[in-house]
Amino acid sequence: MRIESVVTSLTWIPTDSIPGLMKLPFDMGVTRYDEVPPYTLDDLEALRQADRFRFANQLGGWIDVTDGVITDHGRTGGGHMGSTTIRIAGKAMTFAAVAFPDLAPEPQVGADWVRFEQTCGGRTAVPAPRRVTRPPFLQITAPTVWTTLAVTLYADGRTEHELVGASPFPRHWVYDGGGNLTHKSGLMDVKSWSQKYFGEHSPWGDYNSPAVVAEVESQLERRLSTLIMSGRDSRRRRIAVGEPLVRQGDPGDELYLLLDGLLAVDVDGEVVAEVGPGAIVGERALLEGGLRTSTLIAVTPCNVAVAQGRDVDRAALTELAEGHRREDA
Repeated sequence: MRIESVVTSLTWIPTDSIPGLMKLPFDMGVTRYDEVPPYTLDDLEALRQADRFRFANQLGGWIDVTDGVITDHGRTGGGHMGSTTIRIAGKAMTFAAVAFPDLAPEPQVGADWVRFEQTCGGRTAVPAPRRVTRPPFLQITAPTVWTTLAVTLYADGRTEHELVGASPFPRHWVYDGGGNLTHKSGLMDVKSWSQKYFGEHSPWGDYNSPAVVAEVESQLERRLSTLIMSGRDSRRRRIAVGEPLVRQGDPGDELYLLLDGLLAVDVDGEVVAEVGPGAIVGERALLEGGLRTSTLIAVTPCNVAVAQGRDVDRAALTELAEGHRREDA
């Protein structure tokens, strides 16, 4: 019997994710942010042709099992680089990204399992002049982007996948063997990425940045996020590490969409959950007397969109609360 599975990451640049002077080319229309990738992955090559991602890492593995014993194994997959289009004086020019060699160490083999790992990535061909933190202190080529994926196959038919490491920018989405979005990188750190991650400071040199990983939001949260972002009273807040977004017991009439980072949900001094990008929080206070039922603390730097609870349908808030029930965990 053959058991096989695939894990895929798509890397893309969300709207308004770049701060300071680095966003000038985006604001001026010289280049653009990326469209949100699909929540279900179907045709990877079609997405690449449509310029829907910066790069993709696809890792497949298989094992042959006879009478509960693994008799053979192998891997498939590799990196898929996208492109960057710039527009100057009304003319569009597209540059293929620079791919680095795929890193695929020998599989780890256990008594009843095999674990495969793979790192893929590269950099854009478009120059990105910027100050950096080590010699030569001015870098012209773009920083390095990558993901490191792993898939583990068991003789009993189970499969597991994970995002082991990743560049701290931009966003990385992870899909399972059925093409379902299962995880996201939870934090984008543009400053660190632009200043440090070039040359030998990458998996092709001496370093692989651990990934901050978050589970995906619900379908309802995806629908409500569009409403929140388009609301006329919507605004942004930045939360530093260790700072509370809200405190348990305080009054509150606002709803929050987490755009970037991780928040810990603390109830009576105990952390019952962590939520990441795409999560909507704060609905319980709007439904249950106006008092916050948990403290939300920034595990990483966070970027949050704030909306007035009155602008969101109460039935949707009730459905959202029923799906969460974090405070009752």
